[in-house]
Formats: sequence, structure tokens, C-alpha cells
Amino acid sequence: MSTAPAPGPRDSKPSRPDRPKPKPALIFDDPLDQQSADDTDQGWGERAPAGGGAADLARFLDEKPPHHI
Repeated sequence: MSTAPAPGPRDSKPSRPDRPKPKPALIFDDPLDQQSADDTDQGWGERAPAGGGAADLARFLDEKPPHHI
């Protein structure tokens, strides 16, 4: 009697060339060096500067604190 396991369906592998597995992309950069959406005015919901006196007045009136009424 032999101690080697009998060849079975799990031992048979289709013949295909061995390809190296792609290495996972690990990035070791400092995440605080990158700008996030919250670092920009648009990330906070600010409007793009339109320029002009009328636009400045409209922004002032929109953002005026309640105690300045």
C-alpha cells in the first residue's frame, strides 16, 4: 500500500502559462500633502467671484449677519 494520495480531480490543473500576479498598488504618500475638496471655496459651497460692485453688494446682503439688519 502506498502513502501518497491518489491523484484526483483537484490535482489536475489546466496547463496555462504562469503569469506573475500584479502587485497591489500601494501609495505611501502623505495624504495631508494632497488638497481635498474641503480645502477649496467650492467645496464649502462658495460662489465663484463674479466681480463688479453689484455682485459684491449682492453677496454682502446675502451673507449679512442677522444683528446687522
